[in-house]
Amino acid sequence: MPSPSAIAVSLAVLCVAQFHLAEMISIRKVAYNVTAKHLDTKVSGNTLNDDQFSVSTLIEKANTNLGQEYDRTVIEFGDIAVPGGLQNADPCTARGCKWPKTKGNVYVPYLISRQYSARERQIIEQGLRSFSTSTCVRFKPRGTEQDYIKIESLNGCFSFVGRRGGAQTVSLSRNGCVYFQVVQHELLHALGFNHEQTRSDRDQHVRIVYENIMRTQEHNFRRINTNNLLTPYDYNSVMHYGRFAFSRNGQATIVPIPNPNVAIGRAMEMSRNDILRINRLYNCSQT
Repeated sequence: MPSPSAIAVSLAVLCVAQFHLAEMISIRKVAYNVTAKHLDTKVSGNTLNDDQFSVSTLIEKANTNLGQEYDRTVIEFGDIAVPGGLQNADPCTARGCKWPKTKGNVYVPYLISRQYSARERQIIEQGLRSFSTSTCVRFKPRGTEQDYIKIESLNGCFSFVGRRGGAQTVSLSRNGCVYFQVVQHELLHALGFNHEQTRSDRDQHVRIVYENIMRTQEHNFRRINTNNLLTPYDYNSVMHYGRFAFSRNGQATIVPIPNPNVAIGRAMEMSRNDILRINRLYNCSQT
């Protein structure tokens, strides 16, 4: 028979093994709970962390020091440039703002500043080319055209809505704006499109929570008498701002209705409705 000392040693080893086993089970439970919580958060898409790469979050961060006025231009709705004196009217519906069409295609001349690195220029050019795969819009390098977009790195991300004549700025700051989804967003403004959450019918689809909006930023949530081109409201549009846009307290400023849990403003590229609207606005044959 084993000696008493050997039995004591065996019992001690058994106790240590049981302790480590219990510890491992506890650690796995914690890991599982953390993973489950992470997956649940990831699926919901309704947290500040989930919103960090949304178009509105990227633009809002890049435009922190922009201010409401830039040069003699007023910045409204977060990233829309409006000539001084016209800020009380939609600059695109108040005048003809579409780019001209020639032989079935809409050609928009552009000039890219030399400020950008090769990698940044590649992202911008990728965004420009993306329109030609599904619409009749063709962004092309400027030759001698009088009307064109001038893409440059100013203080923030912004664009005018539609063609306004001459050289018109599309600002894509190197400090926070050179992302594919932001490039498409600003180019859609230049083609004549406003933000999704400012649509004339937006109150049927989202609720604006004004008490959570930063003071003096309420103007970014005005509704516009838009031409919706017989297309549905689109939570997945690259033109839709995120749930926490211009939040002063970390709480939602835009809540979908009737289902408040629908993810909004998370597009990484143009949606099918974004593409459909371009084709309808410019009477592209793709429609």
